Amino acid sequence: MPELIRTYQTHIRTPEGAAYIPRAVAARTVDGRWEAWLEFEPAGHKGPSLHTERETTQASRTAVETWAAGLEPVYFEGAFARAHVVAAR
Repeated sequence: MPELIRTYQTHIRTPEGAAYIPRAVAARTVDGRWEAWLEFEPAGHKGPSLHTERETTQASRTAVETWAAGLEPVYFEGAFARAHVVAAR
């Protein structure tokens, strides 16, 4: 079950000016490790949610939190470029 690790204050904007809010999300794997990815939620507008594939695998949730705390805005820009639309659930 995915868990929200961190929501960032940074907004990522499309060339058209639409803003997205990055969030770090993680889930425990069957072997006990944690995989994390980034999600981008529309900020104040309608639009699709986006997410990346796995960005990191860590030994614990605490290690994922440490990874997430160290991300900089430039990382979000690259991740946003790799992100894709979340399929309807």
